[in-house]
Amino acid sequence: TTTSRLIGRIFEANGLRVGMTSTDGVYIEGKRIDTGDCSGPKSARNVLLHPYVDAAVFETARGGVLREGLGFDMCDVAVITNIGIGDHLGLNFITTVDELAVVKRVIVENVAPNGTAVLNAADPVVAAMAHHCHGQIIFFARDRTNPVLATHRAQGRRVVHVERDAIICGEGRKKHRIPLANIPLTRNGSIGFQVENAMAAIATGWALGYSWEVIERALAGFISDAQTAPGRFNVFDYRGATLIADYGHNPDAIQALVNAIDNMPARRRSVVISGAGDRRDDDIRQQTEILGDAFDDVILYQDACQRGREDGEVIALLRAGLADAKRTRETLEITGEFLAIDTALGRLESGDLCLILIDQVEDALAHIAKRIAEG
Repeated sequence: TTTSRLIGRIFEANGLRVGMTSTDGVYIEGKRIDTGDCSGPKSARNVLLHPYVDAAVFETARGGVLREGLGFDMCDVAVITNIGIGDHLGLNFITTVDELAVVKRVIVENVAPNGTAVLNAADPVVAAMAHHCHGQIIFFARDRTNPVLATHRAQGRRVVHVERDAIICGEGRKKHRIPLANIPLTRNGSIGFQVENAMAAIATGWALGYSWEVIERALAGFISDAQTAPGRFNVFDYRGATLIADYGHNPDAIQALVNAIDNMPARRRSVVISGAGDRRDDDIRQQTEILGDAFDDVILYQDACQRGREDGEVIALLRAGLADAKRTRETLEITGEFLAIDTALGRLESGDLCLILIDQVEDALAHIAKRIAEG
């Protein structure tokens, strides 16, 4: 979602009227015209039919592709950020990462002959999608020595990577440097997954031939706050403690958040988490296996949507994941997302850090904002 929003911001900086679909709604010129998960083909078609839209950005989810395919015939740019160990496995008869990749690569297969696929070279499953693209490829990866990226660069093709304190866009011997300090989203490059989101968006603008001045202006003006990118690493101050609200809900996302928070100082670290009931037991357990090695306190909550699970079943799986935790010393179990948030806030002291993995994104963010306003 963050990558989609960044790309939309680049289009806007180029003077275009943008229509965007994502997992939190449909937006036309920055105004939301539909709410909920709108990452399927029906929402995409609504944007394409809108008379005011010059450029369309579609967050494209697996479910919609399986149900109805795509909402378009061809795209100018297809972006695959990552697949990792996979999400939603076990649903719709998709049980392996390779099967999931077959679904996800549909957008790559539908790149126009004069279009481009922007692919994460650090994810082997994503990198392999290059063979299915009829257009050009831009690979991105933080590590400039990544073999896929290095080979592509040696062939004189376009790559995006990190070099010291900047993102480098290279083609043959030509290089363009964008300092990470000029991309607030990355917090000077300390948040790895946001650096990758920025690289994917930069590559998209580059693929479309936009000027570096336009791309850099869009990045410089993008702040990942609760208004611009709700539920995507939103950082708050609460009585001298650092609060982070995020919608991360699979092991890859949890690991990325832990890696980012490792770079942020804190006296004591706590986390508030629930789990989506429609994930596999192992996927739910694995989230707290990761968190148990990174946080002192863990507050487990049962959320509003158990998605077919019995009461207490998700919390039991999350608790099981903490059985061998190396760091967690205290675990609480709460019924209700807002009560869990209030419990966590009530335990915070100045210098602490708390990660809140929210479920009802808008309502939870509004609740947090209210508590902060109350002081």
